Formats: sequence, structure tokens, C-alpha cells
Amino acid sequence: MDIRFDNKVIVVTGASSGIGKATAIEFAKSGARVVVHYNSNKQGADDVVDQIDKLGVEVISVSGDLSKSQHVDRLIHETMDRFGTIDILINNAGTLVERRTIETMDENLWTTVMDVNLTSVYLCCKAVIPIMKEKGFGRIVNLTSVAARNGGGPGAGHYSTAKAGVLTFTKSLAKELAGTGILVNAVSPGVITTPFHDKYSTHEARKMYANNTPLKREGTPEEVAYGILFLASEYASFIVGETMEINGGLLMD
Repeated sequence: MDIRFDNKVIVVTGASSGIGKATAIEFAKSGARVVVHYNSNKQGADDVVDQIDKLGVEVISVSGDLSKSQHVDRLIHETMDRFGTIDILINNAGTLVERRTIETMDENLWTTVMDVNLTSVYLCCKAVIPIMKEKGFGRIVNLTSVAARNGGGPGAGHYSTAKAGVLTFTKSLAKELAGTGILVNAVSPGVITTPFHDKYSTHEARKMYANNTPLKREGTPEEVAYGILFLASEYASFIVGETMEINGGLLMD
């Protein structure tokens, strides 16, 4: 199976590290023109742009806080100004911010996590829908998490709730856009070797997760990226509103 995206324009949010970085690079390897979005990690985004440049495909980077509509508007404007269209949107941006129990969590932390992980997905999808509808083609892949299905680890109630929202939003939007040429799906990573877990998970917790995974290891960002590319490809033309679990068997459904 040779998945190609020659001349397609791909927007990957949160693409300066981890799964987003791997996804942007894999799309570029498949011939896509890539928009590397980042919020604060300019050095990471510059590194991704350099790697894609070396592949000989077009790439730009755009910064912004995607929980704010004006920043989303700028992302879309700069993409359209450079490439003239958007074919595929990968909503990867998100983070846990801080582990806290519900009892000790203040409203600001709850709202911030909801905005970063869920509101950003809504805003980005809303912004690209008219562009995709006009051309009668589009692919949207949202990033949820195994935490959406099992409640997450200690102190991750806000994050798991937001990611559960992404999962449900994916199904709702997929139904809403069915018949327009726009297909909406999601991927749900398990424990992946990324800066996310370097920051928010202890070595002991990661070892426990790996031991509880049938494959006895963490996944790689590339292994998630491959699933994303499949869902965005022509080979997934009859898959709608689906969430692909990529977790090494940690959760089987």
C-alpha cells in the first residue's frame, strides 16, 4: 500500500514535537505540502521545517494559541495565503498542563485544559469546513487519547474529560458533514514515547503502563502517525466517525 499525498495541503497543529512532529514529517515524505503549527516551541518547529525542507517539499510554520479564535483565523489566513487551499486538518495540539485531583483543581486549570484540548479542535474544524465544502473534499483527523476511555491516570480528570469530548465531537461532526466530501475520524494513542510523558508521567508509572500493555513497550510517534496518514488517505474512504485505538493492546475494543 503506497499512501501518497502529492500536492495536498496538510495542516498539523501542535507539530513542533512528539506525535505532531512525526505526523508532519510523514506527510511530507508522502509528498504533501505541510503547515507546521506550534504555540511556544519555535525551536522545535524550526527543526521540523528544516527536516521537511530537506525532503524537497513546501513547508511553512505558523504560531498561535488555538484556543483563541483570532489565532486560528491567522493560521488559516497564512495557510491560504501561501497554498490557496486546505485539504487535510490534523488536530493534534493539546496538553495536560498540570496533574491535579478534581478536589484540588481550580476553575482556571479546568477551563485552560478544556480550551487547549477541546475548544481548539472545535475552532480549527469550524474554520476549515467552508474551505473544504467549497471544493467538495476534506479530511479531518482529531487526536483523542486512551484516557478518554479509561479516565486517565492520577490527576488527569480534566484532560481525560476533554479528550472524551474530542471523541464525541468527532462522531457528531462526522455525521454533520457526511455527504459533503469531508470525512472526519480520530486516533486514540495509548502511552507513546513523547515529551508529553517525559513531563507529566513518572518513570515508575511509564514502566507500569508498559508492563500492562500486551506488547510490553511504549509506542513511537511514528506508529501513531501511520494511523493518521491511513485515515487521511484514499484507502479510508468508507471510514467515518471512527476512533482508531493505537495503544499496543492496552485497551482492546
